[in-house]
Amino acid sequence: MKHLVADSPIGPLTLVGTGNTVTGVYFPNHWTRPDRSAFGERDDTAFPEAVRQLEEYFAGRRTAFDVPMQAAGPDADRAVWAEIAKIPYGATATYGDLARAVGGLPHEVGAAVGRNPLSILVACHRVVGKNGKLTGYAGGLERKEFLLELERPPAAERGQLW
Repeated sequence: MKHLVADSPIGPLTLVGTGNTVTGVYFPNHWTRPDRSAFGERDDTAFPEAVRQLEEYFAGRRTAFDVPMQAAGPDADRAVWAEIAKIPYGATATYGDLARAVGGLPHEVGAAVGRNPLSILVACHRVVGKNGKLTGYAGGLERKEFLLELERPPAAERGQLW
């Protein structure tokens, strides 16, 4: 295991993994962040492709990630994470939508979303409450709001001119 800390507009991101495979992306005060001792040694040269793609994402030049990644967890959680990965850039889905897709209950899905170890790469910020309400995010609602706004198309592209 190894990790690095990358700067971002929403604060430092800790990327964790082995070889070139990212197994975790964590915020400061992340709700489900593992103990730092599980991160391995710090290697500021680790995961260069993931860092590059995150920089492009934050600059508005990338809408999907293509880096080796692997999330460990129970089958039920991985099923939820697979559904999250299907939510397109700039779109959202509700916890209820995901629950229907995996055959679970919304509160169970919410717990699985919160355990997603690949924040941003597997865009759990795109999961919202009923009627689009912003609810829980392991990195905090301010970060969730920032990420959703980042993905929001300009008004002219939405057909809304102010």
